[in-house]
Amino acid sequence: YGTAFVHYLLTLNLAPALKDFANESFRFTLFKWADELDSLGRIQDLFDCYEQALELFPVDEVIVNSMGEHLFRMGFRDEDAGHFYKALKFRPDFPEAKENFYRVANWLGKCWHFLMLSDNGRNHKYQLAIKKAVEGGCSSVLDIGTGTGIMCAKMAGAAEAYACELSKTMYELACEVLSANGMADSIKILHLKSLDMDIPKDIPNRKIRMNI
Repeated sequence: YGTAFVHYLLTLNLAPALKDFANESFRFTLFKWADELDSLGRIQDLFDCYEQALELFPVDEVIVNSMGEHLFRMGFRDEDAGHFYKALKFRPDFPEAKENFYRVANWLGKCWHFLMLSDNGRNHKYQLAIKKAVEGGCSSVLDIGTGTGIMCAKMAGAAEAYACELSKTMYELACEVLSANGMADSIKILHLKSLDMDIPKDIPNRKIRMNI
């Protein structure tokens, strides 16, 4: 399969018009070769093959999803979620990618987080606390983790709302949610670890209320 994969790469780079015709057999060869590389512990070679495959088929949801599955088995939770999410963007009704994405999303989100967000009493007090802080002079609010804090801050009248998010997948999702709701210009999301943030480079140097 390794030799066949190399020949496919050479042929399809020389004759791109054959891509549609060879797509299914190319996938089959890639997946067989990737499994063999995985069994041999040649992890870097495995991912190099997927990168080469995606250069030929950059929007192939099956290849993207398969790479995500390899990442999942190796414990790269954020990276695999990104690939499953990308596969779904290419084909929203792709059942394997949908199942994979929700499985990883549950792992990233943790069960306790959903229970917490369903606690109406807790949410009401949380909103009141943020409102009190904003009215007390904290016009800029930073939410560590890109959660409900940024929405509460804007509802409370904060002049500026920021969020920092370490997970690339969650960062991209949050950006899309803000854009879909017309709030991309009023809330700034930073793809950073909170300890790596630089004030005033990332956030203007002023009184900030932090929500964790």
